[in-house]
Amino acid sequence: MAIDPESPLDKLWQEYGRVFQDFDDLTLARWLAQTLGQLEGRAWRLSHPLLGAYRLAAQIAHDRQIWLKRLVTPPAAYLEAPCCRAPLLPLLTRDVLESGLVCQNCSATAVPFEEISAEIQSIVKLWAEEYAPVHAVAHWEDRQRKSAGDYDRAYDNAAREAERLLAQAGAQIAPRFLEFYPALVWEDQDECLEVRPEDIPL
Repeated sequence: MAIDPESPLDKLWQEYGRVFQDFDDLTLARWLAQTLGQLEGRAWRLSHPLLGAYRLAAQIAHDRQIWLKRLVTPPAAYLEAPCCRAPLLPLLTRDVLESGLVCQNCSATAVPFEEISAEIQSIVKLWAEEYAPVHAVAHWEDRQRKSAGDYDRAYDNAAREAERLLAQAGAQIAPRFLEFYPALVWEDQDECLEVRPEDIPL
């Protein structure tokens, strides 16, 4: 989660995170390990409140290098993330072809797309390639908007299609990753198309 000091939303998240700033290293490590145990076995929406709390704590832990201190033993099912050596909790986004699966601890690429299991790589690729032109509608230049005739209608159609594709990711694609990871997070919104988590029923 990138921090923009000028953003009111990021300031709010910084306020939320202060509770974890007050944790000592051992307490923070224990909280993270226990929460990872609770997350195990499911594909989670990125917007889920428990995931929001986990990300805040994980980023503070990353800054303090908590996992490198080996204060606690994480749940055995979690592999070590190659990017930061924290327990691997990957995030599936629409940018998976470029960014792979993203680490929830350090926000770097945890699993490059090429390293995703071949059993699901083709499914993910088709989904991401279908999503890309839908998302691109939000970023059309004036020339493209004019050529569409009714841009508002094109935008609304793209938003509806994004809702369908995100629901597909949550219901059909994300659960497939549980064959390879103990838990997975999937992106359930598209801010550019004004698609919110509540627009994505499963």
